[in-house]
Amino acid sequence: QVRLVESGGGLVQAGGSLRLSCAASGRSYMIGSMGWFRQSPGKEREFIAAVAWSGGSTHYGDFEKSRFTISRHSTEDTGYLQMNGLRPDDTAVYSCAARYPSTLAMRPDEYDFWGQGTQVTVSS
Repeated sequence: QVRLVESGGGLVQAGGSLRLSCAASGRSYMIGSMGWFRQSPGKEREFIAAVAWSGGSTHYGDFEKSRFTISRHSTEDTGYLQMNGLRPDDTAVYSCAARYPSTLAMRPDEYDFWGQGTQVTVSS
């Protein structure tokens, strides 16, 4: 079992930046890859980016590569999502997820473990 805990969310003005963290514990040595998703009220969960735990290769959703950067510190069992140029429509609950395979995945049902989520609110 892998436990994931997100942190770093909060209230930020439009144009600002936040860095989200996702700390893994438990059988974190089994993580093959990690992804970040977000969900706002009335919308489906949306894929942001994924990173391979070993090697650090990444894959981004179609719309976010220029503003969001995913990374990981595998020896510290922590993943990160750097978000710049935030806009009000980025307001959502952001969640990290982990899976055993090292291949990068975009669908929520491909992930084995989820964090509780952290709220990001961007004011105009």
